[in-house]
Amino acid sequence: MKRVLARQISQEVTTLEGEIERLHPASYGWALACCRFRRQEAEDVLQSAYLKVLDGRARYDGRSSLRTWLFGVIRKTALDARRRRWLEGMGLLRWNHANGAVTPVVSLDEVGNHQRRSRILRALSELPRRQREVLDLVFYHGMTIAEAAEVMGVSLGAARVHYDRGKRRLGREFVAEDRG
Repeated sequence: MKRVLARQISQEVTTLEGEIERLHPASYGWALACCRFRRQEAEDVLQSAYLKVLDGRARYDGRSSLRTWLFGVIRKTALDARRRRWLEGMGLLRWNHANGAVTPVVSLDEVGNHQRRSRILRALSELPRRQREVLDLVFYHGMTIAEAAEVMGVSLGAARVHYDRGKRRLGREFVAEDRG
């Protein structure tokens, strides 16, 4: 009985690791969005999120899709890291991190239309956090608003409001920029 249970647990862990590996490109993109497109910060957050999953501090219970759950873990890890950096900056924590300089993600090799991408990223970065998050999850990660709400830890109604306000604000931003 113990061997059967051990084999089943081993298969579940292998499957989870495989799914997380499959989701890595999307997870990295989401980590970038959560970290305002700072590569080093996103890599650190993603590594911390993966460690939480592997050491059992974050457990998948099957109530949502694995992707939705993992994106929630990444988001919470990014928020914790941001809060920790703020506390450090205020001198409230005495931890010493050697983070180095952070650089925005802009690769001409990866981006076909560099100016348009830069314009979109700039406009997104100026949105309030929740508007930016819901738009990123829906447009760049193909989630529904309901899945985005779950990742963000807000109600469906709140996610819909942030989604609508964010779209309208982006629309106004681009119309004003095109006129100017």
